Formats: sequence, C-alpha cells, structure tokens
Amino acid sequence: MATPDPSAALAGAENAPGLTNPPAAFPPFDAHNFLPQIVWLAIIFGALYWLMSRVALPRVGGILEARSAKIGGDLAEATTMQEQAAAASAAYDAKLAEAKARAQGLAQETHDTLHAETEAKRHALDDELNRKLAEAEAQIADTKTRAMSNVEGIARDAAAAIVEHLTGKPVRGEAIDAAMTAVRPK
Repeated sequence: MATPDPSAALAGAENAPGLTNPPAAFPPFDAHNFLPQIVWLAIIFGALYWLMSRVALPRVGGILEARSAKIGGDLAEATTMQEQAAAASAAYDAKLAEAKARAQGLAQETHDTLHAETEAKRHALDDELNRKLAEAEAQIADTKTRAMSNVEGIARDAAAAIVEHLTGKPVRGEAIDAAMTAVRPK
C-alpha cells in the first residue's frame, strides 16, 4: 500500500474551508529561531571578521602602500625633473641672453665698420668731386681767358666791318687800335 504524502495533506488542509489553523510565521521572524540565528550571526560575523582582518585587509593595505610608494616615487621623480627643467630653462635663457648680447655687439661693430667705410668713401668722393670741380673751374677760367682774348680781335674786326659798311672805305688797323685803347677801362 502506498504511504500518503504529508505535504499533500497539509496543502489540502490549508485549502480546506472551515479549518482554523493559524498560518505559519515567516521563519526568520519566528521567535523560536532567534537564538540559533544569533549564534550563526556571531559565528559568520567572527569568520568574516577574521577573514577580512587576516586576508583581505592586509592585501588591500599592501596594495594601498604600494600605490602610495609608487605615487610618492613618481612625485619625487616629477619634482626632480621639474627642477632639472627649471635649471635647463635658466641655462637656456642665459645662453639666449648671451647670444643676443653678442649679436647686438656684432651688429653694432658691423654698423660702425660700415659707417666708417661709408664715411671714407664719401670723403674720397668729396675729394674727387672737389678735384674735378677745381679742374673744371680752371678749364672755365682758361676758356674764359681765351674767349676774352678773342673778344678784342672780334671787336676789332666788327668795328672795322661796321666803319667800312657805314663809310664805304676800308679802315686802317692803327686807327681801330687807338679807338679801342681810348674806350678800354683803366
């Protein structure tokens, strides 16, 4: 014969109308289960506390210390590099200032040299122009002297031609010379 299933009997009894069995309480809230639950809570809490304090927290602490050491080392290295960069920048600025000073000195020296050369060329050109001017003035004076010496001959020829044209007779050269001597400024 088959044995009846007790859970089926309970299920049927709960669903049967007219039975007044109070419904069972939720097991964690059942007062009969408080003491075993508190014991298990203390055991599990103790085990988790031991596990965290002996295994997990030391590993996390080691990781944090390693990270702190790495960050500290990186910061020290960055500070060293920053100091080196500042020193390199100062050296660069000093060399740049020195190069600028040398360039300005060289530019001033070149300017002075070019100015001196220009002045020398200008003086040479002035001397050459003054020499050419003196030669031209001498040539003009010579040409003027020659022209003035010819003026007297031209004036004599012009006076003879005018007198001959007016009188119709040729004029003697001594008469023209005497007339010119009388008119010449003294």
